[in-house]
Amino acid sequence: MSPPPYYPQWRIQTPYHQWRYTSELLDGVHVHGCPVWLPRHPRGLGRVLYGLSFALASLPVMLREALRGPDLLLVTVPSFLNSVVAWAAARTAGSTAWLHIHDFEIDLAYDFGQFRRGRRVAELLESLILRRFDVVSSITRRMLNKVCAKGVPENRLYMLPNWFDPATIRPLPHASPMRSQFEIPNDSVVAMFSGSLGAKQGVEMIVEAARALVDHRRLLFVISGEGVTADTLRARAQGIGNIRFLPLQPAERLNELLNIADIHLLPQQPAASGSVMPSKLIHMLASGRPVVAAARAGTEIAQLVNECGIVVEPDNEKALVSAILNLAEDHAERLRLGERARQRALEQFRQDSIFSDFERELHRRIPPVLRRTADGLPPG
Repeated sequence: MSPPPYYPQWRIQTPYHQWRYTSELLDGVHVHGCPVWLPRHPRGLGRVLYGLSFALASLPVMLREALRGPDLLLVTVPSFLNSVVAWAAARTAGSTAWLHIHDFEIDLAYDFGQFRRGRRVAELLESLILRRFDVVSSITRRMLNKVCAKGVPENRLYMLPNWFDPATIRPLPHASPMRSQFEIPNDSVVAMFSGSLGAKQGVEMIVEAARALVDHRRLLFVISGEGVTADTLRARAQGIGNIRFLPLQPAERLNELLNIADIHLLPQQPAASGSVMPSKLIHMLASGRPVVAAARAGTEIAQLVNECGIVVEPDNEKALVSAILNLAEDHAERLRLGERARQRALEQFRQDSIFSDFERELHRRIPPVLRRTADGLPPG
């Protein structure tokens, strides 16, 4: 079940339609598309109404599919409102209800000031819903600890980190062809951010770092992506000669894009740095480049980057500028940290390893799947 593709621009992508139910086969998987209302400014009440619109639109499809008797119903968060519909459908079907958390949507909404009242009530409702699921997974150990603190017993928790395919995301033995495509000189040292341009990313720090380092002619800042803050960032960067904006690239060219960089940049707003683990970080590491990350000490982002990059406080622009400049001027250190970054990615985030562990967990948590597999039939 999915809304029509709209992210990160928050606009429905061609050839999809906003208000139609659809069904298509993608890579052997049947995907049912459901209508969704998209806010012009996706924050606060607009985000709540967006989530509510999809939850209501998907309800009849979810209940119809529940009647087919699936063994597992897995829902990802955000949006948290989807979890209520998914749990109801799972109970209708007698299925195992599994909730997978990418972001703590409620915590982030209040931490960013999008809502000011009712936090205690919202957290109580969140805890009530979380405790109804048979399994709750998340992408880091720290996030699972937060789930446990919200009242979910440890025996219902499972860590399911984001992953990458080592054959798809890898260091190239030569300069990325995108350097010539976008007229980036091969002798430039590129400090790059690639990803969604949203409020919690703090990409404005990169614009200000470029402004501070404008006299370092070989250092070029590249921002690649789309999102709700894209126009604001471009306007802020007007007149800064060492910064370049690239359009969002198709998934099949992601590795070429990542290999443009000599240094990857991962800014974060202070309110977000302890509540998320950006999936883009794994691809940065897998590309074999050092990372300069804005993260609070002790967070999992900081722990991951410490051995293969430089960690600065999220609100310390001077430290960010210093870290970028130090790496830009030290080719040998960039190579050393890049090799370590690739090694960390292979050790912790290989797709085949994570999928194997996940399959074993499914067999443990869902006896019907185990029985059918043991009988030589495909899992349901």
